Amino acid sequence: MSGGDGQPLPHVLDDVLTGDLARRVLEDETLAIVLTDPSLPDEPVVWTNEAFTRLTGWAPHEARGRNCRFLQTPRTDPAAVARLRAALAAGQDHVELLLNARKDGSEFWNQLVVTHLRDAEGRVTHRVGVQVDVTARAVGDAARDTELVRARQTGERLALLAAVTDELTRHLEYGHAVDALAEVVVPRMATWGFVAVTNERGRFERVHVVTTDPARAREAAELAHEGPEWLVQSSRVQQALTSAPDHVADAFPVDVDSLPGRTTPRQLALLSALGLGSALVVPLRARSRVIGVLCLVHERPDGFDQDAVVTAAHLSSRAGIVLENVRLYLAERDAALTLQHSLLPVLGDVAGLDVAASYLPSGRRAEVGGDWFEAFALPDGAVGLAVGDVVGHDLRAAASMGQLRSLLRAAVWSGDEPGPALARLDDLVRGLELADLATCVQVRWERTDAGAHLTWASAGHPPAVLRLPDGEVVELTGGSTTPVGLAGPGRGTQASATFPPGSTLVLYSDGLVERRDRTLREGVAALRDALAATPSGASAEQVRDALVGALVGRHQEDDVCLLVVRDG
Repeated sequence: MSGGDGQPLPHVLDDVLTGDLARRVLEDETLAIVLTDPSLPDEPVVWTNEAFTRLTGWAPHEARGRNCRFLQTPRTDPAAVARLRAALAAGQDHVELLLNARKDGSEFWNQLVVTHLRDAEGRVTHRVGVQVDVTARAVGDAARDTELVRARQTGERLALLAAVTDELTRHLEYGHAVDALAEVVVPRMATWGFVAVTNERGRFERVHVVTTDPARAREAAELAHEGPEWLVQSSRVQQALTSAPDHVADAFPVDVDSLPGRTTPRQLALLSALGLGSALVVPLRARSRVIGVLCLVHERPDGFDQDAVVTAAHLSSRAGIVLENVRLYLAERDAALTLQHSLLPVLGDVAGLDVAASYLPSGRRAEVGGDWFEAFALPDGAVGLAVGDVVGHDLRAAASMGQLRSLLRAAVWSGDEPGPALARLDDLVRGLELADLATCVQVRWERTDAGAHLTWASAGHPPAVLRLPDGEVVELTGGSTTPVGLAGPGRGTQASATFPPGSTLVLYSDGLVERRDRTLREGVAALRDALAATPSGASAEQVRDALVGALVGRHQEDDVCLLVVRDG
């Protein structure tokens, strides 16, 4: 996606623009759009599209680096500007009418809709300004007021659709996404309402009721727990569920007199308490079927105007597709996690060593990746230990992980020491194109009279760390080469050392130590401190739990693989 002079969108937006609506808006060359970066001094423009140049006369390179106030004129209403600034300072999306000037000095009425783009942590990264010239549609004050109302309604509708898309795509659980749809839409459009979704057999599986009146929250919660029977009896709900793709829902007055025959006395009491004036039942249409309904209810008989009907029609397909995407993602995630866990070993007795391991999938949308661990006794009495990470977070990465783990295990089992084993693995990966890139650390643990004799090799992997019985923590340096799949010098190199009895070895993937606010080296230092702080004589399981508690945050950004081995 690029602007009027081929300018690309900032790469940081790749992770932010996950919603279909956001990308559609930025790709729509009929709307004048400007992108600003509030993290930079004076919030400069960082991107504009061709429609912006056509509207204002300012080329992208002339607008970039300047605050949007350059469009204002001496006659721009200060109160309107103040309202806009207050909303932005509060992190709120906003719609405002401003008198602006083009590059040639000619003035135009600009209907501005500002939407915030946020990252996975909820921080504002950019603001999108959609600008519409409403001057040409203004004929006299009365006509202009009418058009401005319509423009404001369009802007509010766009903001609502953006909020729905943004909120639903934040949730990684289907039920939470269903609840979020009701909680975003109902307060903006109705007195109360609900979202009800069906399973693949057409039976209601979840109902979430929302009211705008806190005093009626108990009735809303009780109605949701009444079960779906009262929905099945509704002809309007059934009509929406079986509607054709061209169906447009209309608002209708609620026929209160017919409800006693279709609801229980308790259900009728709850419905009446929430308010029964008019209603709008919208099908939630996915790609191939209707997956549920959005029902909006107003306490007034004339509670919904034509604009509400139009907005509901937009919500019908937009929300349905987003909910279906969440469901499909969950199905893929569950399949991938099942595959990945089936490929990871179940730790039993490992030649008498005290061993504990953890695999923690990330909290990101792609919740599966290529991390793995290995711990098994070798025919000669030694123990093979490994932690690896295939680049990627999808089914392919999980499948590649299974291949690499098996190949490396076979090489070590056949007698290869860590360095030659990783060299053989690299030859196979590059020769057979088994994976794009992978890192790995392989360790051979041999018991001797002097303690544990370790031999290790690392292919682009973070260094293993070891806690000595006196509490000192050391890194296993040396024996390092480039990642598996990437040609480089030193293939087959390894290092070795003997450590006293009671030492504790920690192998891990980079997800344990590296994140956005902490470099890899800072993370390794934090790991060393956390390992040094573990009590003397702590079991492998206790050390593992302490390290996870100290280093894995609430919003985990990457998969974490952790293997702790202690000479018990």
